[in-house]
Amino acid sequence: MRILHALFEGGSGQSRAERTIGELCDATGLHPNTVREHLQRLIEGGYVIQASEHRTTRGRPRTLYSAATGMSDASSPIARDKAKAAAERGDLLRRVLPASASALGRDATYQLDALIEHLEESGFEPVVDDEQLTVDLSPCPHAAGRAEDRPMLCSVHLGLMQGVLTEAGGPLAAEAVRTPALAADCAVPAECVVQLRLTEMTAA
Repeated sequence: MRILHALFEGGSGQSRAERTIGELCDATGLHPNTVREHLQRLIEGGYVIQASEHRTTRGRPRTLYSAATGMSDASSPIARDKAKAAAERGDLLRRVLPASASALGRDATYQLDALIEHLEESGFEPVVDDEQLTVDLSPCPHAAGRAEDRPMLCSVHLGLMQGVLTEAGGPLAAEAVRTPALAADCAVPAECVVQLRLTEMTAA
């Protein structure tokens, strides 16, 4: 999660953060071998992409890592294949259970297929309300963790969800993760709701 946070936090809507192994070690405090091992798993999962540095001087190009946001310059073929497979499984389910179809249209439905599979793989039990455009993730499997880590976890999960939606292609975007404030006498906050929104898509 710290590696993903370091990759997400340096990017923007117009550009993505590209980090070397050394920079990720500095950002996370992890050993280079540990960073390499986790990066490989994240690449295999479709969450991180790697590229060689473009150099104008002599020397061996460095390997740069960035979050797979689904944008044209940060798209993972693994993530694309996962989104396509999720849509195919969703279509099969909707043929068996027609009532499970969403009223949001085909593209948004395929986005939800990909998002639900991603969340289930991540240990959540998502409940989608396609009228309110919310995804209820309660109880949050990370709620028992340290309270000071929660903002980072929510930020990373929001970035991952947005990447999945963008990769699948369609009008839905992940806008925010809503969690309850933690009062002094409150138990561990387990409620978690993701707010989606419909974006204006440019006609082809």
